[in-house]
Amino acid sequence: MGVAPRSFYELLRQRRAVRLYTGERVPREALGRIARTIRRAPTAGYSQGQRALVVDDPELLQAIADTQDDEVSRRWFGGVAAHILVLTRERDYHDRYNQPDKLAATGGVEVVWPVPFWHVDAGASLMLVLLAALEEGLAAGVYGVPVEEDARWRELLGIPDDLTIVAGATIGVPAPDPDRERRSSVFSQRRRADDEMVRWNRWSS
Repeated sequence: MGVAPRSFYELLRQRRAVRLYTGERVPREALGRIARTIRRAPTAGYSQGQRALVVDDPELLQAIADTQDDEVSRRWFGGVAAHILVLTRERDYHDRYNQPDKLAATGGVEVVWPVPFWHVDAGASLMLVLLAALEEGLAAGVYGVPVEEDARWRELLGIPDDLTIVAGATIGVPAPDPDRERRSSVFSQRRRADDEMVRWNRWSS
């Protein structure tokens, strides 16, 4: 593994999507440390609906790569050491917010969710996975499972219906990628200015 960055901001500066890997195996101890970071993610009402599925079995890794229809994705998935799928169980949130302490604050009925916090918490979990991979001296890339592929992934990986696949992260040792600039949107889209993304006190005057 590589040398870990020394501070959080150094870690952030190193974060980028990596889609080409050497194929080297990564010790399960490291993968376990990465996956367990989801237990430290924020979670509404301590519902703890986030889940992580670590896939490092070589036959399953090959099977996942074989599901890809295009050469670029097959090459990307073909060299990874592992996938970490971030899942969420929505039912945990409804169960938690129907417990007496939560119902007492909302007049006896479940809170009206302003957004699906089971997805919000899963996103926070995903970011911890990405940063933990860097901390281990590894690289990561994020992908989604297309709706039309959901059933195939569930069957392959034994994912029950009560868990939603939110996103996956490829984990591995990065390889030199001469085509990165052509493939990555980072190089075709401008980075938005600070004042387009961060404002103070009021969004508009």
